[in-house]
Amino acid sequence: MNRKLGKNGPLVSSVGLGCMGMSGAYGQSDDKQSIATIEKALESGHNFLDTADYYLAGHNEGLIGQAILGKRTKAFLSVKTGQLVAPGPNGAMGPGPVTGRPEYVQNAVMYSLKRLKTDYIDLYTLARVDPNVPIEETIGAMKDLVQKGVIRYIGLSEASAQSIRRAAAVHPITALQIEYSLWSRDIEAEVLPTIRELGVGLVAYAPLSRGFLSGEYEKPGDLKDGRAFMPRFQGENFYNNLKLVEKIKSLAYAKGCTPSQLAIAWVLAQGEDIIAIPGTKQIKNLEENIASDKVSLTAEDLQSIEAIMPAGSVSGTRYPEKFMNSLNK
Repeated sequence: MNRKLGKNGPLVSSVGLGCMGMSGAYGQSDDKQSIATIEKALESGHNFLDTADYYLAGHNEGLIGQAILGKRTKAFLSVKTGQLVAPGPNGAMGPGPVTGRPEYVQNAVMYSLKRLKTDYIDLYTLARVDPNVPIEETIGAMKDLVQKGVIRYIGLSEASAQSIRRAAAVHPITALQIEYSLWSRDIEAEVLPTIRELGVGLVAYAPLSRGFLSGEYEKPGDLKDGRAFMPRFQGENFYNNLKLVEKIKSLAYAKGCTPSQLAIAWVLAQGEDIIAIPGTKQIKNLEENIASDKVSLTAEDLQSIEAIMPAGSVSGTRYPEKFMNSLNK
């Protein structure tokens, strides 16, 4: 199933593939398996591949570049930029400062093209709004890339309604990428109405709340990667949220689908201007996720889901406090 991305954007798959986990974000990954998963997505007609130049310092783009060789026209490449990486404990890399400097954006895209083995990027997205650089300057640099044919569409991520309006005054914004799920609905108050007014599509990342809504986790110790440090997956928050997931599981099984499929179907049911990009590095999970677009939710189903998990019912914030401060600028 395809949907139009934004008022004047292209047709893309309603369920895309988030590739971040293929580069060590959620534990060990296998490059061969990851490439096979990307290839399977394209074979299945699900063309939206989401990555970023900072996912393991370009490793993720390199994987995609290998997977799309000879199949470039089947892929819609969504690339985020503007988030720097910084050294973490034990030699790991973590998120660093954000940058929207025009010269950085115009330089970074050239490295992305090389790693992706392509001469254009479909959707180039500013990962975070730099509070120290007027967004008009950043979008101006991206507009120049559109005019040169280096990128085709411009996107924003985790931006406030005000920033979206300012950006759209410089150049049409095709999509806003932001976390949206049964657990993360704060955008419904101001951001979602704004992008709909402006004709901006919504790319919903983490529609499964980083896997928690799949119902596969029973205790905090089950999460041994970066998710273990997120407030929603810690201590009492974990168990409070688990109670909600158990109710969703029961509803999903009664509906004849998996909890993951119900959660993704809920996101898609919030509007034809929304696509979901659940992440996975395994074909079996990919196949389960893309089947979500065949799950039809009735008005009664949506009411039942709302009764179980209304907005604001989740315990804990989606990121630790120091990272929350970089959002919605």
